[in-house]
This record gives sequence, structure tokens and C-alpha cells, in this order.
Amino acid sequence: MNQTIIKYYYGDYGDKEMPSGAGQHSPVANEWPLWEVFIRSKQGLDHKHVGSLHAADARMAIENARDVYTRRQEGVSIWVVESKYIHASNPDDAESFYEPANDKVYRHPTFYDLPDELTHM
Repeated sequence: MNQTIIKYYYGDYGDKEMPSGAGQHSPVANEWPLWEVFIRSKQGLDHKHVGSLHAADARMAIENARDVYTRRQEGVSIWVVESKYIHASNPDDAESFYEPANDKVYRHPTFYDLPDELTHM
């Protein structure tokens, strides 16, 4: 069976080969990467994870994040990170993973007196 290959371009995601005749609604056409969205609120100091979305590239991810997660103008900054670039520890391994920190009690904040003026710690 001879099949023609068509190349589709998805921004930063690069070229994706699809068999000719694969429609716009085929599962292959909808395989945009997953992006994690972080928003910094007007009163906050740090970005918080608010959800995920699929987008063809970073620009589309930021625009979609703006439309989905800041509809009420609650954000001042948006970060998007392609999910494949996030590496995390396994929650099931937390006990053994954090075990070395338990031996260093001097690192616990109970040993330090903080001034009352210090509000963001």
C-alpha cells in the first residue's frame, strides 16, 4: 500500500508527519504537547500552578492560559512550561527521599528567631 506523507508544522513543536487523508479531527492531528500553567496573582509574590492545557507552541500556550485562567484579570504574570521538561520526585518515595534532611535538625526553622517586621518568609 503506497501512502503519501504530509508534513504539518506546529510552531516550536516542529514538523509532524501524517498520512494523507488524515483529517483535521483525527487523533494524530490533536497531539499537541501538554503545558503546565503558572499564574502570579496581583497580591501574590510567587507563581502558583493553576492547571494544564494543550497547545502547539509556547506562544499559543500563553495566549490560551490567559483566556482560560485569567478571565477575571486576576493575574499579572503567566508562565507556561512544556510538561515533558518537568522532572519530579515520586511521592511514594518521599520517606526515603527526604530521610537525609531529618538528620539535620539545625535546618528546621524552630532554631531561629525571626523579627516581627519580617512578613514574607
